[in-house]
Amino acid sequence: MTKRISSKHKIDRRLKINLWGRPKSPFNTRAYGPGQHGQARQGKPSDYGIQLQAKQKLKGYYGNINERQFRNIYKKAAMQKGDTGENLIGLLERRLDAVVYRAKFSTTIFSARQLINHGHVKVNGKKVNIGSYIVKEEDTIEIRDKSKQLAFIDIALANKERETPEYIQLDEKNKKVKFVRTPKFEEVPYPVIMEPNLVIEYYSR
Repeated sequence: MTKRISSKHKIDRRLKINLWGRPKSPFNTRAYGPGQHGQARQGKPSDYGIQLQAKQKLKGYYGNINERQFRNIYKKAAMQKGDTGENLIGLLERRLDAVVYRAKFSTTIFSARQLINHGHVKVNGKKVNIGSYIVKEEDTIEIRDKSKQLAFIDIALANKERETPEYIQLDEKNKKVKFVRTPKFEEVPYPVIMEPNLVIEYYSR
């Protein structure tokens, strides 16, 4: 589990964006980096700096995956046929924590990972407690029967900040979803501009 769960809002300020589009993000009121030099003027970023920023933004969005894990996801994407950027986004969206987040069973990607780690989620009828588990097309993901009464899941489902994307079929009453298909990059509802092409350039140096 990431060490930055308790300071996830610092990611917004460090990257100077409201990464998850949340109304409570501190970046909405303090639109500059944290620390005593946060408001200092920044010079024009280099190509490397722009690529690094794109990588940090995408990595941070999915719960601030550690660098080793994220590089391994890139390597898998590069080995697959087709566009590496599209493959990268597809692999990230197939992570179980991302699917649980997209299904609105949790309000943040961090709480989605916690929900999985605590054994509240099943995939095709079997408990899975690993957030990085890769979901396949047509897989069924659901909240365990004993956990369906958890109040925070109902609160998350009732939240109007996000909608469930088309590639996830939600049965809200039974707290169950079907992962219909791997999405294209353009279908993923990012609240900020993501640039997977720059991430590929960063790792291809």
